[in-house]
Amino acid sequence: MTIFNATKNMRLLFLILLLVSLPVVTSAQRKAVPTLPAISAEDAGFDKDSIKALNDTLSKFRQRDFLGLVVIKDNKIVLENYYNTFWRNHIHDIRSAGKSITALLLGVAIREGLIKNVEQDVYSLFPKEKYPFIHEDYKKIKLIHLLNMVSGLDADSDKPERPGSEGNWMAKDEWVAYLLSVPLAREPGEKWVYADINAVLIGAIIEEKSGMSLKEFARQKVFDPLEIKEFYWYTNAANQTGGAGNLYLSTLDFAKLGVLVANKGKWGTKQLADDEYMNRLLNENSPAIGDYNPLADGYGMLWYRSKRKFGKREISYLWASGNGGNHLVVVPEEKMVIAMTSNAYGSWYAHTRAYFILSKVLNALNK
Repeated sequence: MTIFNATKNMRLLFLILLLVSLPVVTSAQRKAVPTLPAISAEDAGFDKDSIKALNDTLSKFRQRDFLGLVVIKDNKIVLENYYNTFWRNHIHDIRSAGKSITALLLGVAIREGLIKNVEQDVYSLFPKEKYPFIHEDYKKIKLIHLLNMVSGLDADSDKPERPGSEGNWMAKDEWVAYLLSVPLAREPGEKWVYADINAVLIGAIIEEKSGMSLKEFARQKVFDPLEIKEFYWYTNAANQTGGAGNLYLSTLDFAKLGVLVANKGKWGTKQLADDEYMNRLLNENSPAIGDYNPLADGYGMLWYRSKRKFGKREISYLWASGNGGNHLVVVPEEKMVIAMTSNAYGSWYAHTRAYFILSKVLNALNK
């Protein structure tokens, strides 16, 4: 090898090492999304300098675990940026934000006539010949109790020793029979307690009434109409999907589901979810959550609720939240959706970072 070629190769190696050591921001031209045309931030009503400053900040994060940001306003894509080798078609575990998607799917099941309304008791929704050991306590628990995390079941994600906590059943090949044996620890509606069992039971009810896994129900009834082609949702050997999380989606498809919520269950000209149910999903707000999450003021229908001041205005929004900083924010009054994906699992800073990004986006809208 000549000295010239060796020097050239060393320079090339140095350039490659330099590139891989920097956070990568990708926002190049992509294939258009037919139902969600792109629009510039300025034309969408955002201050372009503020958005540019946000993009610069995101590209310089010291932690290389922020993956994607998609902002959609008035059914138009305003921002779609990816970071740290993450791309549009990459799917990612949104963790407990999947609970909020399960709540959305219940609205679809009601629209399909599989379930009447959220006031039905859980006991009546499972056939006794199939589940002869269902606990009598389920006669007291309504769907709305599950949706608002006030079921009273003896389960608590922060207390693994409780019989209904996920560590006792998540690894089972069949978990519904076990879940239906979990008794009450208190009266339904009495206290807010975060527990995966609530969302998984919602998913199990959809499965029981539809005759298919929650994963397949989601694909046929929602994901196909929204052109969500790549996804993964953990499903056990008995074909029962974990409705509390472990749903893998791309950031853009995550945002699409937020648009469906913002549009009250309507996609294009087709109503996918029950409109009355969706109105309740958008507005249900119980303060029973207390100080469990400092970023939230309330909780309802498996979605967090907040009202904060941005610029000169107070803005109300609902949001799905998953470990690692995976947030899906819906701002109904602005017809806006903000989807953020991150793999900073087990870190609280990921959630405060998501709030920082949210505040920058909403402040840019107010300029």
